[in-house]
Amino acid sequence: MRLVIAEKPSVAQSIAAVLGAKSRHDGYLEGGGYIVSWCFGHLAELADAAVYNADDAKWTLAALPIIPTSFRFIVRSEKQKQFDILRELMRREDVAEVVNACDAGREGELIFRTVYCLAGCSKPILRLWISSMEDDAIRSGFQQLKSGRDYDGLHQSALCRAKADWLVGINATRYFSLTYGRTLNIGRVMSPTLALLVQREAEISAFVAEPFYTVQLDCGFPAATDRMKDRKDADAIANACKGKAVTVKSVERKEKSEKAPALYDLTALQRDANRVLGYTSQQTLDYLQALYEKKLCTYPRTDSRYLTDDMEGSVPGLVAAAAAVCGMENIHTHNIDARDVTIPRDAHTFAVSFAGYDKTKSHRSPRHCSHHQRGKGRYGLSAAGRTRGAEAGGKRLASCGG
Repeated sequence: MRLVIAEKPSVAQSIAAVLGAKSRHDGYLEGGGYIVSWCFGHLAELADAAVYNADDAKWTLAALPIIPTSFRFIVRSEKQKQFDILRELMRREDVAEVVNACDAGREGELIFRTVYCLAGCSKPILRLWISSMEDDAIRSGFQQLKSGRDYDGLHQSALCRAKADWLVGINATRYFSLTYGRTLNIGRVMSPTLALLVQREAEISAFVAEPFYTVQLDCGFPAATDRMKDRKDADAIANACKGKAVTVKSVERKEKSEKAPALYDLTALQRDANRVLGYTSQQTLDYLQALYEKKLCTYPRTDSRYLTDDMEGSVPGLVAAAAAVCGMENIHTHNIDARDVTIPRDAHTFAVSFAGYDKTKSHRSPRHCSHHQRGKGRYGLSAAGRTRGAEAGGKRLASCGG
């Protein structure tokens, strides 16, 4: 028996339908030799400073910096039930392996590994790494499950990012808030981004317009000089040309070909969605995530603009759907060269595509690309990172992965 853990209930239901796990239970589905359950995003999160030292509940400059010797994760009371279900499923004697079916990215890896760690599980991990929720993609993914050890580095990367966010957020927020007498939220990503905006706004405010001059000829086609700061120079050129004939000494014609725009990556789509539709970046990401869960889009958090070659066969259908949306139903899909938008699988890529839309995209594998926000991630957990915790105030505390 294999236990499959997805990131969200909707994803778990799609996987269960393909695997034949049709028997419904409280918090999971079972059947066909599989148990399919889910998290609700991050079931556990890094504990607040006061968990390590009760005195740190009060903000003081003397207590800074706050650097835990070993970070702990907590499960909030509203998510405790699902965590308990997952823990019991992992402890079932008939469960021989645990499949990590969380999103193919850094955050997905962290979500699974944290639950696995807090549950004190030591059973072998298999990794499902897919970027599409199509039934064929799920079947193919389960035929090519990887060892969880292959993604240990990805897990450590995610832990590093999470700890960095905690350290910067806790310490910098307290320091600046106490120093300036008001609550100032500081973040590892938020603050540098805000600094860039402030810097740009300052540059715009400090901009001083400088006059310049050009001489333009009225001869039936555009002809103008470069910009000149001195009007006298412009007047001299204009006077020299006045009343004179214009001689065209040569005409050159070249044929140029321009490739179609690359498929959308997340950043490009967020930019266009904001410009055309007025969506915020978060709105665009939320809509993409919803499309992904409905099998209308491959995994959205990626920065590549290509599909993997294993999706080559689906490209004509996607183009036909996009053509229908754009009022171009008569397009001949058999003339489409899918290789223009695919990358060989051995290049360690994975994909993000849109069904019924005219843009598509992909992204490198966890070993070659950082998430960010947006690619997929990877993580690992050593035996030393098992649970070390207790029940406290209805929350489970544990040291996980250092």
